[in-house]
Amino acid sequence: MLTHQAYFQHELEKLLRVEIQKLKDNLVTAHTTFDYPTMKHHIGIIAGLQLALQLCEEAESIANRA
Repeated sequence: MLTHQAYFQHELEKLLRVEIQKLKDNLVTAHTTFDYPTMKHHIGIIAGLQLALQLCEEAESIANRA
């Protein structure tokens, strides 16, 4: 059984992955047209969410070693 903390982390990572996929889909859909600054903004958001996922994994590995 997962602890509350582990369950929270699992759900947070899942939500981050869903949001990243949604933003990627918006970027590649043919009917969605973005100007360059808007596209750059969305790519920055995706990069930030991916960084958040990496930090979650790093925090988990630090916690496991402690």
